[in-house]
Amino acid sequence: MTARLTVDKAGRIVIPKPLRDELRLDPGDALQLESEDDRIILRPVREAIPIRKEDGLWVYRSGRLAKDVSIRALILQDREAKPRRVP
Repeated sequence: MTARLTVDKAGRIVIPKPLRDELRLDPGDALQLESEDDRIILRPVREAIPIRKEDGLWVYRSGRLAKDVSIRALILQDREAKPRRVP
């Protein structure tokens, strides 16, 4: 995709919505900036595992999964780590 962007007074640019959607960028996502000569490259910073525990619950953060990540395996691993309750 090629687009012409304008830098505002605060030095900000807006990434076009179709590209944000394609890259699955949400507000608050981190980007890595690289510059070389007259080029600027922005890359999304993705967590190695987009699933994490929040308040005791597994939460999947949208994005691309690493090839070796299995959400099911992570959940089963967590279940096995918890002590079993015997009534």
